Amino acid sequence: MNSAAAEVLAIKALAWLATQDELLGIFMGSSGASPDDLRTKMGDPEFLGAVLDFITMDDAWVVQFCNKAGLAYDMPLRARQALPGGEQVHWT
Repeated sequence: MNSAAAEVLAIKALAWLATQDELLGIFMGSSGASPDDLRTKMGDPEFLGAVLDFITMDDAWVVQFCNKAGLAYDMPLRARQALPGGEQVHWT
């Protein structure tokens, strides 16, 4: 997956997250994001990476988002890996 496709997927994830009132509150509380950030940082690859980091913390959230968006369940993680900070670290 390239970074442009990853950003599109992450924007879809942000749009889905915005429809999940309780989950959106948790995201905003844990990330420190404000309602203005949701609008103004939509084009920021690092912010979009944070959205995908949050969603991929829970398999149920991944399943809900992917089912709604018609995506394979591995796509959010693949998109995350294509955005800044998403590179897999190899400790060995």
